[in-house]
Amino acid sequence: MINRTIYLLRHGQTQFNAELRLQGHCNSPLTELGELQAQTLGYVLSEYVQHAEDWAFYVSPLGRAVQTAEIICQQIGFPIARLQQDERLKELGLGDWEQQRVPQIKQKQPELNDLADWYTHAPNAESFASISERIKDWLQDPMVPERVIIVSHALSGAVFRGIYANLDYHELWAQEMPQDAFFKLEDGQVTRIQCL
Repeated sequence: MINRTIYLLRHGQTQFNAELRLQGHCNSPLTELGELQAQTLGYVLSEYVQHAEDWAFYVSPLGRAVQTAEIICQQIGFPIARLQQDERLKELGLGDWEQQRVPQIKQKQPELNDLADWYTHAPNAESFASISERIKDWLQDPMVPERVIIVSHALSGAVFRGIYANLDYHELWAQEMPQDAFFKLEDGQVTRIQCL
């Protein structure tokens, strides 16, 4: 794997997050809290990224990630025109469960409560192999520079960190997926940076 310094961030709270609805490949806009979270992520990130022009900035093409990334750009002084949307970083596709409320899904299928990877059990969901393959492809891409900022999602971010840190399947899905913190990935180590 190519040696890089990566700051990996999740988008801020969205309308669907607030309603406990699954998003996957569909989208909903940031809430007021989500916009504040994005501003705070950017403010804290600016302490680590002193010269934004020396960095590349990749983002999932889904609207909530782009919206978050644009707010962060303003905070760190990175030109929005240089944002690079990358399909490989988009969220795990959640099939028939997209836009459904989590409490209703788990009420109908209570066995899901005991599964850390319950998201992958959605009918017609993207497979774990598929999302792993596209994230590995990004990590192994020689065209990606050595210093990179990424805005992605809860599940794709967890898979990204899991692959990077060589976690086993259970450890990968046991990771937290915060919107008030981000992660520094360097030398095979993942460091959590608290923001709020």
